[in-house]
Amino acid sequence: MPGLLTMPNTPLQSLSFHYKYFIFIWLVILSFTACNSSEEKTSAIPPQTAVAEVEKQQTFLFEIPVDSLIVEQEQVQRNQFLADILLSKGVNYNLIDNIARNHKAVFDVRKIRAGNQYTFISANDSIQTPLYFIYEIDHTDYVVFSLTDSLTARKGHKPIYKKTETAFGTITSSLWNAMVDGQYDPNLANKLSEVYAWTIDFFGIQKGDQFELMYERLYVDDKPIGIGKILASRFQHRNKDLFAFYFEQDSVGDYFDENGQSLMRTFLKAPLKYSRISSGFSNARYHPVLKRYRPHHGVDYAAPLGTPVYAIGDGIITKKGYQKGGGGNYLYIKHNGTYTTAYMHLRGFAKGIGQGVRVSQGQLIGYVGSTGLSTGPHLDFRFFRNGNAVNPLTVESPPAKPVDSTNLSKYNDHVLNWQSKLNLLKTIADETRKSKDNAEEVNPKS
Repeated sequence: MPGLLTMPNTPLQSLSFHYKYFIFIWLVILSFTACNSSEEKTSAIPPQTAVAEVEKQQTFLFEIPVDSLIVEQEQVQRNQFLADILLSKGVNYNLIDNIARNHKAVFDVRKIRAGNQYTFISANDSIQTPLYFIYEIDHTDYVVFSLTDSLTARKGHKPIYKKTETAFGTITSSLWNAMVDGQYDPNLANKLSEVYAWTIDFFGIQKGDQFELMYERLYVDDKPIGIGKILASRFQHRNKDLFAFYFEQDSVGDYFDENGQSLMRTFLKAPLKYSRISSGFSNARYHPVLKRYRPHHGVDYAAPLGTPVYAIGDGIITKKGYQKGGGGNYLYIKHNGTYTTAYMHLRGFAKGIGQGVRVSQGQLIGYVGSTGLSTGPHLDFRFFRNGNAVNPLTVESPPAKPVDSTNLSKYNDHVLNWQSKLNLLKTIADETRKSKDNAEEVNPKS
């Protein structure tokens, strides 16, 4: 039933009878609540009318009634074109040429791609005359070509359904691997890291950190096609619980903690996905090229050549240039009257980046390089407060706007609702983790 909490595929049989019973009762209550309103509406229809409506129902596919027709679905093969597909069904070449020439405004048939699905809907006669050819452009969009005398073409869109699903895991190496180990969509790791981008450095998460979350899974024709919003989550990092709840006010959604404080900060934790920190902030660092001690008022993030670099906050580019005996290709971004950041040794700059250009948080500004005085590819990232260099790793960024006081009562109810569900999910997760640990003790890996 859409909208109900869907538990993950985990060995629930390992839970104790107490937890099984508790979960069963909880799900029954949820199901009754969700179905109540729809049942009330149905009960207002006289039984005779309801039966008559069922008898009149038809099966539709791509908005075409197909009860008395033949439906065949296949995939476009490599190096297969529209003519190949239609000729195989006996469609004459003049009709194929008409489709290709006269319906480019609806869909250019040259854009048909291998692997995409197509459908023939044919008459249920002795020769199975083709009536419609439908090509699925992607998961949701399709184009219908009429193969009869009308020779029409139209685009359609399949509805996307959302289901609330759950995920949990324990970090052993990375968040991505934890999602893979739990047999979840790995893209869920990206979604979760975006939610906590301002509060957790995901390159610094520790083995043993845990998470539980509830999120929207997107479906078309009962097939999962992607991840929607994360609705509520708990991330235990360094033995501290960090909660996130999605909440909309004034038609704008954002993530807040249990106290209504925004999870968004003025700055991202790091400007790139890096391999390691090769050099920290220091007043007397031994320079590997100059072979002498001198201040290094930044953090060196080692990363592969060409790794994207992003602005950690909104601001205006005040400097862009090249320093041969120092920072190589560099950028300075002024975020406000207090803070400025610098990005050095860049291989190059992103398109449209220049002095005076306004950038937004998370916007691509350049790529990791080894220009200037450098021994290898890395980003030298610097942070200035009131013109003075400060350690980027210790800067505490002020939070964004919290939940408005007029919405606080509603938000508190929202948190109580989702937190109770997270608590139940944590119970299931803890039982599963315990069962897994016990199994590994009995059957240790060789």
